[in-house]
Amino acid sequence: MLLDRQRIDKWLWHARVVRTRTAAAALAAAGHVRLNGTRIDAASRAVKAGDVVTVALDSRVRVLEVAGFAERRGSATDAAALFVEHGGPAGTAAGGSASALPEEAAHGVRERGAGRPTKQERRAILRLTGRGDDEQ
Repeated sequence: MLLDRQRIDKWLWHARVVRTRTAAAALAAAGHVRLNGTRIDAASRAVKAGDVVTVALDSRVRVLEVAGFAERRGSATDAAALFVEHGGPAGTAAGGSASALPEEAAHGVRERGAGRPTKQERRAILRLTGRGDDEQ
């Protein structure tokens, strides 16, 4: 059976953008999915080949062009054939990572999983933010 259209929640799940179809439906219902630049609010909205789907995930924005459809969810290599990934919208902080920020802007950013700052790092942070104890 050759598909020319598919529900957005089903396509997001087949393309492995999200782990469950319920999560895909919740993303669409919450307004975190755009289809050709228009925000959608229903998981039942159909997509066709050539459509551009923009998905706002936790920490980034993914811009995907629909290249095909699948009847069932397959492997990651099968899922990669369903879309062409484009760069995120220009100028959005969600499109980049903390390391992509300029040195001056990243002074308060710590790597995820780095743990608590050491005493030396904490004092440096306090000096940078102007909250240090300058009375000594």
